[in-house]
Amino acid sequence: MYEYDEECLKAFLKGQARLFDEPVAETMEEAEAFLEDCMAVVVDGIEEVRRFFDEEGLDAAGLTDEELEDAAEVFAVPGGRYLIVEG
Repeated sequence: MYEYDEECLKAFLKGQARLFDEPVAETMEEAEAFLEDCMAVVVDGIEEVRRFFDEEGLDAAGLTDEELEDAAEVFAVPGGRYLIVEG
């Protein structure tokens, strides 16, 4: 199980409307529980986002870094990290 820091939780709470029609979490505790349930992943850079997509069978080869960052399931976290949530 992965532990999500405060920056990850805030990024998810702020951007969850991109991925879901209705909020799935309203508090930090609810966000953490949701991210644990769906086994969200935190990676250290956009190249790791690309690798994750490739490993999951999603062809990211033709996507620019900006297109990857704009994917609904990708949440930018301060410090150059990304939270990937499969909805």
